[in-house]
Amino acid sequence: MNNEVNPSAINNSLNCSGCGALLHFNPGTHNLLCDYCGVSNAIESAPDSRDILPYDYDEFVAGIDNNKQSADLKVVNCKSCGSQTILDQFVTSDKCPFCTAPLVLDLESGQQYVPPHYILPFAVTQQQGVDFFKKWLKSLWWAPNDLAKKVSDASSALKGVYLPHWTYDTYTITDYSGERGDYYYTTETYTETVDGKSQTRTRQVRHTDWSYASGRVECDFRDLMVPASNSLPEKTLTKLGPWNFNMLVKFDERYMSGFRSETYQLGPEQGFTKAAEQTVGAINSAIRDDIGGDEQRIDSTDTQYFDKAIKYLMLPVWVSAYNYNNKIYQFTVNASTGEVIGQRPVSVIKIILAVLLVITLIIIGVILYQNAHPA
Repeated sequence: MNNEVNPSAINNSLNCSGCGALLHFNPGTHNLLCDYCGVSNAIESAPDSRDILPYDYDEFVAGIDNNKQSADLKVVNCKSCGSQTILDQFVTSDKCPFCTAPLVLDLESGQQYVPPHYILPFAVTQQQGVDFFKKWLKSLWWAPNDLAKKVSDASSALKGVYLPHWTYDTYTITDYSGERGDYYYTTETYTETVDGKSQTRTRQVRHTDWSYASGRVECDFRDLMVPASNSLPEKTLTKLGPWNFNMLVKFDERYMSGFRSETYQLGPEQGFTKAAEQTVGAINSAIRDDIGGDEQRIDSTDTQYFDKAIKYLMLPVWVSAYNYNNKIYQFTVNASTGEVIGQRPVSVIKIILAVLLVITLIIIGVILYQNAHPA
């Protein structure tokens, strides 16, 4: 893995030339912006910064310890939800973006971390994230009526976070054994009573002739994505997609300025195990096609994975949590597409009223039917 951005050059480019303040990445652009005097600096990238290529999996795993870099960052563990957040050297206190618990920053800076291969810069601004969240709230039919009013502060407290993800490429060869089922038909004679008379008739009956089958299938997989964060529910991380991957660029810490980021909590080897699980359906489908016939049974498989490749990505989200009736609910906005995935309370009163309405409509329907069809 070779990230060619010079750390000292990054540090220099983060200082505003006008007032000396820290520059932050401006979502939707490739610029750093000063919040105080408005100076904007472009993030100058290498000519090949858009060449998104995978890295050899085995080399990456073997060289993780050698690829770690030191930076003026703090890796902070949240004692409430267990998330691991990276903060820059200027932050002395903060709240966890995933559960709002206070973070105590008592760690020394300069810790080592594994730099990602690529980053998807924020495209959705914080205000746009708030607007997407409010629109999502209004669409929640079963939510309590006072929900939007009570969580207005939570939307304004959106935190920008880069979440770690792995993507994998692999080529598989699978030896299998199973059975092939071919349909054949026989004519069957039966009797039935029609208008009080017994009649003899015939019908076609389908049978299946099963025979042994075995063989080998080959499959090619690209960009099997596995979230490397445990701070959000897996279902949420899955639903957040798809991502606008045509905007990926080579990793540059300047895109992280002003935002939080997580370190990976699921290692690359564990991630590949999850990626391999994603291949099972496609491999079984290829086996069934190879067996042929009208039905197939798969008895055993032996899959080998070749040409394994990996990409370590940072993907952007706006995340916050709100408290409703003493319970914490998370919500997340895909900062690439604006998709909102969130947890929300359910109004018991609305559900009861809906059930009563359904029961009432059923009773009215029965009464109308009985009036239209008197005994």
